[in-house]
Amino acid sequence: MIPDFDNGYVTSETHQGITTIEFFHPQGNSLPRRLLDGLAHEIHACGGDAATRVIVLRSGGEKAFCAGASFSELSAITDAQKGFQFFSGFAHVINAIRSISKLVIARVHGRCVGGGVGLAAAADYAIAVDGADVRLSELAIGIGPFVIGPAVERKIGASAFAQLAIDATMWRNSDWAKKKGLFAEVHPTVEGMDESISRLANQLAQSNPEAMAEMKKMFWSGTEHWNELLPQRAEISGWLALSRFTQEAISKLRVKA
Repeated sequence: MIPDFDNGYVTSETHQGITTIEFFHPQGNSLPRRLLDGLAHEIHACGGDAATRVIVLRSGGEKAFCAGASFSELSAITDAQKGFQFFSGFAHVINAIRSISKLVIARVHGRCVGGGVGLAAAADYAIAVDGADVRLSELAIGIGPFVIGPAVERKIGASAFAQLAIDATMWRNSDWAKKKGLFAEVHPTVEGMDESISRLANQLAQSNPEAMAEMKKMFWSGTEHWNELLPQRAEISGWLALSRFTQEAISKLRVKA
């Protein structure tokens, strides 16, 4: 995808077997459909690239890792099909991470909201910095974490997922996220986080790709039905986005912003 620094971008570059995929959007690294499509495309492409041994998924800027779904696009949804197409973007990204043979490390440098939590959960290994708090805010705007739910529940368990999904306005800190298994590591500084990511990525880039591919199959065993499940969940989110409750809630949030 060609970078568009005013409206966001997805880029990738490969060095010595490590491919870094970066996304950015000026509105808190939120994800409009264009960026979701770009992420899914880059992940699939890198998954099939022999030069790529391991993928590091990161976002630009220094504040939020990802603010989740784009409120601008949510408020513009006018029919269930458009809603389905938008939320299918999250399904495509999660299924891309799940289906490729390469391991994905998430660099979580700041807060994660909604779909951002889904990205961190879908990664095979997430390394975060202290202050990378998490929240599933979907219910607060009248929808729910339906598409990302399977990835989050798989990573942190049904109870912790329910806690996040039900109390949609409460932030859980990065220590909570580590204890529940969302983050594999939490570092006190960005420098420490990046050193750990570099160490692990270089280690994996020198590891047997066939062994890593078989490990990935093992880790994701039992999720083969997600190609059907996640689009079904996108349909639910799509028609809920049309509700008066959701449209009014998003309008209020956009005014505050």
